[in-house]
Amino acid sequence: MRQRVANRPEQIRWHREPSDDKTALVNTLPPLPGPLPLPVPDPRARDVVLDYAGMDALVADLVLPGDASMYVMSVLETSRELIRHSYYRYEFATVAVTHSLFALEHVLAERLAINEPVQDLIERAADAGLIPAELAAELDRSRLLRDKLTQGTVTSAALGPVRAITMVRAVFDAVSLLLRPPSAADVAAVDMSGAQPEDRLARLWEEHQRAPYPDSFRGIDVEGMELILLDADVAGLVQRELNGGLDDSGIAILWACIADLDKVVTLINSEYCASYFARLRTMAKLAAARYIPTAT
Repeated sequence: MRQRVANRPEQIRWHREPSDDKTALVNTLPPLPGPLPLPVPDPRARDVVLDYAGMDALVADLVLPGDASMYVMSVLETSRELIRHSYYRYEFATVAVTHSLFALEHVLAERLAINEPVQDLIERAADAGLIPAELAAELDRSRLLRDKLTQGTVTSAALGPVRAITMVRAVFDAVSLLLRPPSAADVAAVDMSGAQPEDRLARLWEEHQRAPYPDSFRGIDVEGMELILLDADVAGLVQRELNGGLDDSGIAILWACIADLDKVVTLINSEYCASYFARLRTMAKLAAARYIPTAT
């Protein structure tokens, strides 16, 4: 018998089995003195539930869509379990949100039959009526969180389990909606998403005119921007674009408004107000579309 002592003498040895002449690893480490220690709850989660069993109720309504692919189901299940285990590691809650975006992006790309960044996919799905505007705004908050993590402006402790559940639930809801068989109205809406920007702009402008401004946000500013004034500025610019076009000054103001909308939409904590300004941002981008120089 040929033997070679490993890094830890008298504990792990290689030997050649005489019966089949194959090399096998024999573990001669002494048994552990007792059971493995239980994981220690993260003190930051103590205000969420009383014990680990309480996490079950928090994630109970995150039900996997039965008609999803194995890939999508695996991603969503992992996201759900990360939230559950954030009881022991608080940062898992943030990871759950960013991980769920893999499933969202996959389903959006398949449903829309295009390959674009997830931000554009969310906007297209909302414009096509495949997901509600308020749900699109919540999904975009998850996307923004992922981008901030990539840029290093926030850490993995950015979210707690409760907020993470809301954001992951939005992904579950969006995936379920997107996996439904398309109706005739859905098909028409998707076709509309491929229409000329001016046609889509006119349709959204009609919708926006019928939508009342959110009363609770009158006189409210976000990040130093008064929302009702931002609404009025964009509305005026959209009207000018539909009635003949913008001059250089108008174009510059429009791009500044788009930058402001990109900041505020993800910070609004009202579903209706978020959907209102998400539609406003889409209109602004459609109005600006023909002023983007084409590649040569």
